[in-house]
Amino acid sequence: QVQLVESGGGLVQAGGSLIPPCAPSVRTFSRYAMGWFRQAPGKEREFVAAIRGNDGNTYYSASVRGRFTISKDIAKGMVYLQMNRLEPEDSAVYYCAGNSGVYGGPYIYARDREYDKWGQGTQVTVSS
Repeated sequence: QVQLVESGGGLVQAGGSLIPPCAPSVRTFSRYAMGWFRQAPGKEREFVAAIRGNDGNTYYSASVRGRFTISKDIAKGMVYLQMNRLEPEDSAVYYCAGNSGVYGGPYIYARDREYDKWGQGTQVTVSS
């Protein structure tokens, strides 16, 4: 059973940066389609970014496009979410997710129901 573990959250001032990593317990799992979601208090979980299993093609929500970057380190089996120019509205618990359907597949997913593996989340708080 693959587990996803996020870390690297914390408190940062507006305009700052964080790069939380996601570590699958099985290193090769990073070759599946992966994504990041977030959930703020009182709000539904929302899509942030996704990366394809085969070629690393990426997709972002409109609210983070141009500020956030999702990436993989295949050798280390890690997935990252580089968050730049953070805003107080970015404060949330950030979740790493994986779709274990097709290894190295050409698919990219933006809906939480398309993912079957989830981490426990890491808190990101942006102060104004």
